[in-house]
Amino acid sequence: MKASIIRRASLRWIGAAGLFWTASSIAAIGAAAEVPGPAAAGGAGSGQRWIHPSAARAIESGLAWLASRQNDDGSFGAGPYQGNTGVVGLCGLAFLASGSTPGRGPHGREIDRCVDYLLARTQQGGYISAPEYAGHGPMYGHGFAVLFLAEAYGMSARDDLRDKLSAAVRLIIDSQNKEGGWRYFPQRADADISVTVCQVMALRAARNAGLFVPNETIDRSIAYVKQCQNADGGFRYMLDGDGESAFARSAAALTALQSAGIYEGPELRNGVEYVMSFRPSGGRAPRDPSYYEYAHYYAAQAMWQMGDETFDRWFVAARDDVLARQRPDGSWPSGFGAEYATAMCLLVLQLPNQALPIFQR
Repeated sequence: MKASIIRRASLRWIGAAGLFWTASSIAAIGAAAEVPGPAAAGGAGSGQRWIHPSAARAIESGLAWLASRQNDDGSFGAGPYQGNTGVVGLCGLAFLASGSTPGRGPHGREIDRCVDYLLARTQQGGYISAPEYAGHGPMYGHGFAVLFLAEAYGMSARDDLRDKLSAAVRLIIDSQNKEGGWRYFPQRADADISVTVCQVMALRAARNAGLFVPNETIDRSIAYVKQCQNADGGFRYMLDGDGESAFARSAAALTALQSAGIYEGPELRNGVEYVMSFRPSGGRAPRDPSYYEYAHYYAAQAMWQMGDETFDRWFVAARDDVLARQRPDGSWPSGFGAEYATAMCLLVLQLPNQALPIFQR
């Protein structure tokens, strides 16, 4: 990996999003650039104490398994989620989180294939979708694909990314509904907090990478997220729908608030207390275990932004729980496909590496 590419990417992000970037963020990326690969990246910076040898081995075997599941066209695995753009985006993010970048590092080839697959499925209006593999809620796929492409763009010398990425970002902006959120399709209809958070994170990554995102779009989306918070600190699914709080959506909501620069206040304090009650060692399981990976993906990010002490309380228990679920072949199981679950679990375990800008404090 060339440090010059990382430095160029850093300048691109700094110029676009001072709200999200600090000097320590740049230093962390520079450190990651010197130690590509899962084992080495695990020892970089402050993340070393959270990625012990067994976690490093789990990451390495998980990445190897994921790479073995990539098809020639850049998609992953087989079955109904094989060509899902969200799964491809998440797998690409898992490889980026290891320290590889497009075309460089142990998984540079896999990352390039992910980029090529998603660009080939970006429609003229910017919609990133493979209709035959869209699954439930194709805007999830679009959001995760944009998030990955924005992270890859910031780390890459590939100028062919910008035009299609810009169109994909514009589609998100144009499809925001009157409440300030998004739903399953790129239409200004209803909204739910889960899809909304997915788009907010994609927009944050895009802005960090130097693309224009109106302040109004972010402000309206965060207002929507805040309105979904319940008195118990958790978040409900829709403003006028399911009023019950739940672990997964609450962890996601906290991450969205933090991505917009909200790092203190009653929303954060109450939300963190609610999510912390689901800490694995606390004996309280998620209401729907099918969202296990999704919940921990966002919870790890939310707790990281709260500082080392809070993150340590959460992550040690969550990390060990995630490790215990890994299969001997290096994968993690899920009803949404092992490729999806493996990518999500790898992102959780690799978060302390801080190789992904979206994870930076």
